[in-house]
Amino acid sequence: MWGAKDNPKKMFHDYYQSGAEGEHTLNTTRDAFNSIKLKARALGDADAFKGTETTFLGHKIASPICLAPTAFHMLVNPEGECATARAAAEHQDIAVIVNLVERSLEEVAEAAPDNLRILQCYFSRSDEVNKDIFERAEKAGYKALAVTVDTQILGNREADAENKFSLPKGIKMGTIAKYTSTHVTGVEGSGLDEYVRKYKHNGFTWKDILKIRQFTSLPIILKGIQCKEDAAKAVEYGADAIWVSNHGARQLDTTPASIEVLEECVQGVDGKIEVYFDGGVRRGTDVLKALALGASAVFIGRPQLWGLAIDGQKGVEDVLKILNSELQRAMILTDCQEVKDITKERVIHSAYCSPKYLTAKI
Repeated sequence: MWGAKDNPKKMFHDYYQSGAEGEHTLNTTRDAFNSIKLKARALGDADAFKGTETTFLGHKIASPICLAPTAFHMLVNPEGECATARAAAEHQDIAVIVNLVERSLEEVAEAAPDNLRILQCYFSRSDEVNKDIFERAEKAGYKALAVTVDTQILGNREADAENKFSLPKGIKMGTIAKYTSTHVTGVEGSGLDEYVRKYKHNGFTWKDILKIRQFTSLPIILKGIQCKEDAAKAVEYGADAIWVSNHGARQLDTTPASIEVLEECVQGVDGKIEVYFDGGVRRGTDVLKALALGASAVFIGRPQLWGLAIDGQKGVEDVLKILNSELQRAMILTDCQEVKDITKERVIHSAYCSPKYLTAKI
């Protein structure tokens, strides 16, 4: 097999596809979804189906299926995040844009002015830089900040280290290029790991959430919550929503799949703020399961990249179309006429379907 230095496409594929260390969490996520079963309901009125419309922080969206923040879209398509945002706009859904990507936040806003956009942020070491980025986001029409809270340091992504992950010459991180050099080159290991150690505020803690409030009036979403203790703490520190995510299984290996901790995180916020979700979603039935366990919106990561790589904006639109079609079918077959009907009663854990539970005497 070619090494990354001989085949850059392998390096980029590995960057998107791989997880942390032994990839236990990455490889068991599908099992976690499959252990949750859907409860089929008879004689639901398909003609009465109302659709998938819902809300996100008070904004109306056509579907709870949204596009998660994923980096470096220009590695698979020259239009990058602009194509992704336009695809979301076509479906009247949300696209979340990373601040460490090639296209600046302003370029994405100009490419898809009608798109409901969220800016995902890594906190810089400089308060002046953070404040300026937040002000730029607000001016460009972004509706919230998704602050990533699970990357005190980057996870041990062995594929990136082995490949000495680097960005091609000419590709820069558009949003932060005005503040610092954005050249990413792997020397001893992953160039991204080296870059993040220098740029990102790795001493970022809960008290810094309060500081963000001083810099912006935008709603604050904390992305990367994985337990009820942190969910409750997010409420305590004034977050407007939490986002249950294990960063695509790219941070700490052997943690549970995101779907396995979703319900406890929902319990942690106690109905006080909204809860969003990502992690391993591949079918519309996965979306229904996450909604049933308490998510208000469900985000997809890698599938949008595969669609973008295959056919640009249309490829991303096709991914959204397929998932939404599957979600609608699953809703009808579980007798959910609209999103608010999707409750915990629609799912069963496989443990309660096993033969040992079916031994009652008749």
